[in-house]
Amino acid sequence: MDTVAATGESARFADWAAPSLLAMTRLARRLAPHAEPDDVVQDALVRAWQKWDQFDPARGTPSNWLLAITADRARDARRTRVRRLHVVDETTQAPDAAAPAPDVAADLDLDAAIAQLAGRQRLAVELHYFLGLNVDETAAVMGCASGTVKSTLSDARARLRQTLGDDDEH
Repeated sequence: MDTVAATGESARFADWAAPSLLAMTRLARRLAPHAEPDDVVQDALVRAWQKWDQFDPARGTPSNWLLAITADRARDARRTRVRRLHVVDETTQAPDAAAPAPDVAADLDLDAAIAQLAGRQRLAVELHYFLGLNVDETAAVMGCASGTVKSTLSDARARLRQTLGDDDEH
C-alpha cells in the first residue's frame, strides 16, 4: 500500500475508533489498574488496526469490538505485571500509613473483591456496572449470549456479597 493510501486509511480508522476512546480508557483503567491505561488503549488500537479487515458489522458495533480488544489487552497487561512482581522483603517495607477514610476503605474493599472474581465475572461487572453497558452490549463485547451475561452478573453479585459480608440481597 502506498503512503498516500496508508495515510487515508489511518485517518479513516482514527475517525472510526475515536468515539470509543473514552470507554476504552475507562475499561483499561478498571481492568488493569496498575498498568498505564493509555498504553493499554494504544496496544488495543494497534491490534484493532492490524485486524481492522476482520471487523464484521453484522456481529456488533465498532465500540463493542474495540472494547473486547481492550479487555484482552488489559488482561495481558495484568498478567505481565503479575509475572514481574517481586516479593518485597519485610524489612524494606514502609511503615504503616494512617488508615484510609471509611468510604475510601469501602471502595478499596470493593475493588479488591472485584479483583478476586473469576475473569469473565470481573469483565461482566466492569462492562455492565462501571462502563454502563446494557446486558446486550456486554454480551456483544464478551462474545456470549445475553442470558449468559445475566447469569454471570448474578453469580458475580453473589460472590461479592459473600466476599464483602453483605447479607442484603440487592
